[in-house]
Amino acid sequence: MTAARRKLGMLLCLLTIVLAVLDSNIVSAATVPIVRDLDPVHGVDRLPWLVSAFSLAATALLPLYGKLCDVYGAKRVLLGAVGSFLLGSALCGAAQSMGELIAFRAVQGLGGGGLMSVTMVVMAQLQDPEERSSGKGGAMGGIVAGLGMAIGPLVGALFTDHLGWRWIFYVNLPFGLLVLAGFALALKLPQTAERRGLDFLGATLAAAFATGLLLVTEWGGKDYGWTSPVILGAAGATLAALGLFLWRQATAAEPVLPLSLFRIPVVRIGFAVQGLVGMGMMGAIVYVMIYLQVARGIAPTTASLYLMPMAAGMTGAGLLATRLLSRGHRARTFLAAGAGCSVLALGLLGLTGPDTPLWAVGGELALLGAGFGQLIGQLITLVQDTAPRHQLGVATTGIRFFQTLGNALGAAVFGTVLSRVFEAGQPGRTLGAVRTATGPAREQVVRSFTDAVDVVFLSAGGVMVLVLLLALRLRSVETAGAGAGASAEEPVPAA
Repeated sequence: MTAARRKLGMLLCLLTIVLAVLDSNIVSAATVPIVRDLDPVHGVDRLPWLVSAFSLAATALLPLYGKLCDVYGAKRVLLGAVGSFLLGSALCGAAQSMGELIAFRAVQGLGGGGLMSVTMVVMAQLQDPEERSSGKGGAMGGIVAGLGMAIGPLVGALFTDHLGWRWIFYVNLPFGLLVLAGFALALKLPQTAERRGLDFLGATLAAAFATGLLLVTEWGGKDYGWTSPVILGAAGATLAALGLFLWRQATAAEPVLPLSLFRIPVVRIGFAVQGLVGMGMMGAIVYVMIYLQVARGIAPTTASLYLMPMAAGMTGAGLLATRLLSRGHRARTFLAAGAGCSVLALGLLGLTGPDTPLWAVGGELALLGAGFGQLIGQLITLVQDTAPRHQLGVATTGIRFFQTLGNALGAAVFGTVLSRVFEAGQPGRTLGAVRTATGPAREQVVRSFTDAVDVVFLSAGGVMVLVLLLALRLRSVETAGAGAGASAEEPVPAA
């Protein structure tokens, strides 16, 4: 492939990541207009499914996407994922009821799960080993993903306010069609040397486990108590699905997530770190927005602007790390530095009160962004450079899979921490009192709520301490995994 085509391919990949991350975060800003337009009576009760339908569908297919890339080639899989995503986007924009919109979000999620993960496989295949080891592709993808998470709610609010909520879906169509045409016409990737079978039973068990875990974390403590028969039953079924999945991966001829990957130290630790980073990011971004809106009374659109320092920190730190990596610095250094910055930032956020200057909060978010900017892309690069070439797809989607599971666990753990700490400070009251309390009682309620959010930040900081410890143990690719990554097969003709 020519250098010009490689650059075009990388640009299209970054645009694809933007589509994926924005769409998974953009809907939160349009929930009120959607309910008002489609179902003003019962729509609020069904809002959680509007978000969950996308994440459930996207997560359930992640392991299968990786295996499909290794068997049929990343280009074909990516074209199918983009096509499914665009079909779901068009249907969502035309939805006439909440039921239709939820179902179409699931269709969109089936493609959306492949946009991020398969795109990272394509980026790795577009680079030669030296470029891949420099970390540029993974770092840029991570930076773009982080920026999308930070600015997604703001973009959604702007579209909703000025064009209507349907345009948060329709806007995907022109950009998506451009990506689809560009990949179809210009992208040339190595073909797989042989056709292998697919472990559909393993993929089904992985989907069952992921779906069960997401449902337990979504329902637990909100719709049902943690000790209710529904949650206990769902948790038991989830654990059973996990056990069957591990058994299947140990016995299948072509497993969707080969257990042999976990025998590679860099890959094993990379998966664990990515899951913990997913938890930490959930405790940071979500609860910063909650703090600003509830404790400080800032409107959602304005509150989204306070994530811009975090986005700037991500961009600056990620670009600096990429430049230093190209000069011979080791990725492990940036993983440790990123975890350290995140621990410090979350510790400072844990000291936040109802009267903390907002400029101080912005500075803490910039520091947090600098930490995450050094973490996200480097993990992808390390795992891709260490995993065997014929397992590049499953290794890359595995990173995304563990991050998603970390997000789900973070939502459950931090949500429980928030409610328990608040109820301990306000006996007899639930979190709903933050919206209903008035007069002198409101000041006490807001203080207790802020204290509870502080504990969430400190808990997220504790998670990032674990990331720091794992990063310090992580051996570099040169000393621990270069042999596995270097054992790539000979290149085969491009498709």
